[in-house]
Amino acid sequence: MKLLERFRLKRQKVYEQLFSARVLAISGLVMMPAILFNPYLTQRVILFLLFWFLAWLAGKRNNPLITLSIVFFIVVFNLTVPHGLELFSIGRFRITTGALALGIHRAVTLAGLIMLSRLTIRHDLKLPGLFGELIGESLRIFGVIMSQKQRITRKNLIADLDQMMLDLSDNASTDSPSSSAATPQASRTKPAGFVILALVTLLVWGMSIGIIGAFINATVQLALFVLSALL
Repeated sequence: MKLLERFRLKRQKVYEQLFSARVLAISGLVMMPAILFNPYLTQRVILFLLFWFLAWLAGKRNNPLITLSIVFFIVVFNLTVPHGLELFSIGRFRITTGALALGIHRAVTLAGLIMLSRLTIRHDLKLPGLFGELIGESLRIFGVIMSQKQRITRKNLIADLDQMMLDLSDNASTDSPSSSAATPQASRTKPAGFVILALVTLLVWGMSIGIIGAFINATVQLALFVLSALL
């Protein structure tokens, strides 16, 4: 096993032993409005990068190419409805300031929410009722697929997918733990986990509406002013 993969699994083990799935989900709901209703693009970008880093720290696999592709296509889709000052045009396709800003705003928000969900929604989350059981089973299957996606190759794509589905079916029918659940996950959040989640939540909201957010905005405005003066 490669050194980086061993390091990732070690981080994932610490993450799963510190926090319970329910407390993580509640923390995610508390932090979600900080990025969802934040009117400042700069702060949304900072929060997205923070969630990305925390997801990496938790041992989650993040593909930058997929994330950047999502951002790119959302921005391009918004550019199809031009409004605001025209920057330039490519044939009949106009690039306008309003559409560009709105596209980046939406793309960063969606990417940030995806990173937050990867950090705080775990496949062992149990919700009450039949609907909750279905959601929990879907999260479990998704978690197993994501943890074993390296088994899928382009050469034998259909066969690899079919074998993975058979393995999932066997695990479900025998109630045996899957390979992604080799590490025992915490049923209760440890005291250190509560402290970490409280600090992260305060940091997120501090970046959103507090002194940290004001400092970030002031720094960006100053940097733009200096750049415009130099140009």
